[in-house]
Amino acid sequence: MRRKLAAGNWKMNGTTANLAEIEALAAAHPAPRCDVLICPPATLVAQMAWKAGKGPVAVGGQDCHPEVSGAHTGDVSAAMLADAGARYVIVGHSERRADHGETDALVRAKAEAAHAAGLVAIVCVGETETQRDAGETLDVIGAQLEGSVPAGATSANTVIAYEPVWAIGTGRTPTLDQIAEVHDFLRAGLAKRFADAGDMRLLYGGSVKPSNASEIFATSNVDGALVGGASLKAADFGAIVAALDAS
Repeated sequence: MRRKLAAGNWKMNGTTANLAEIEALAAAHPAPRCDVLICPPATLVAQMAWKAGKGPVAVGGQDCHPEVSGAHTGDVSAAMLADAGARYVIVGHSERRADHGETDALVRAKAEAAHAAGLVAIVCVGETETQRDAGETLDVIGAQLEGSVPAGATSANTVIAYEPVWAIGTGRTPTLDQIAEVHDFLRAGLAKRFADAGDMRLLYGGSVKPSNASEIFATSNVDGALVGGASLKAADFGAIVAALDAS
């Protein structure tokens, strides 16, 4: 059985005061059946890892540079994240692809850097509304999967997150059939390249909240969620963790 994963992406939100949410989350869910992860801004990774300690909440980064070090002002390497206490890193999030022009090749290089640093790479894929309306969803996601996931990916070092761009932060979600179609497609696509594709975790992301989590988690090949805004508060994210535990 694949161990399920509830991952929270705080994006550009949070200061030291918000670390109390981690303590509240750990106190409310001291022994979850699923893995629980929070990816805060880089400024909070080390402090959050210290607060989380050996408790139920793992810590991750939101992005990393493909190089280990060098003249890359403002960037953070995967090795630096690992040194700060991170265990995971998100790569290829749609906001990075759109706002920073990240290509599949760059995302793949970042995932490789994450693996080299001992981090689990959460590789994001997803279509825009225009692509969805044009019937290009599976073509787009197939190309992203092929171009973004490195050959060295395994179920131990890689998680795939499907995030339809048009559903992120909008309150809109695809139908359950649409989510299942993409997740089944991802599983089949991974199976063509990786011997342990059946053990790779597939997350759904895009306006996941307590009110819709249970039905999403009951969908074919959904092994958890990559959660945005609802992960900022322990009560909301805890309810999603509980729904995943019950699924």
